[in-house]
Amino acid sequence: MAGNGIEQEHVRLDRWLWAARFFKTRQLASDAVKGGKVRVNGSRAKPAKTVTVGDELEIRRGAYTWTVRIDSLFDRRGPATQAARLYTEHEVSAIERARIAGERRTLAAQIIYDQEQPSSRDRRAMRTRKRRQ
Repeated sequence: MAGNGIEQEHVRLDRWLWAARFFKTRQLASDAVKGGKVRVNGSRAKPAKTVTVGDELEIRRGAYTWTVRIDSLFDRRGPATQAARLYTEHEVSAIERARIAGERRTLAAQIIYDQEQPSSRDRRAMRTRKRRQ
């Protein structure tokens, strides 16, 4: 029964991504799938594609990529602890995300200013660098 929050045999991809808290809204999840940011079992998919337990997903958001295996299906968004039980992230994926996060922190720490606060020009440069990452 769709919409009642019970575990399902299959769920729409955009609903599962939203329930697993990879995206804040279903619309953002749907847009990411349409934009090719999500792959199911190595192939591009549409938001309405049904996913089942055991499917492999590759989810790209910004500089980060998650590679996960679906362990459970749920079509309602619940607490983060419940969302974390819906999938298992591959170890390589977790290590790579941690490495990228460390690099980004290091780059941010390297920005040294002569003044206490950055100037408008410095802020624009920081925003530009952040968008490119």
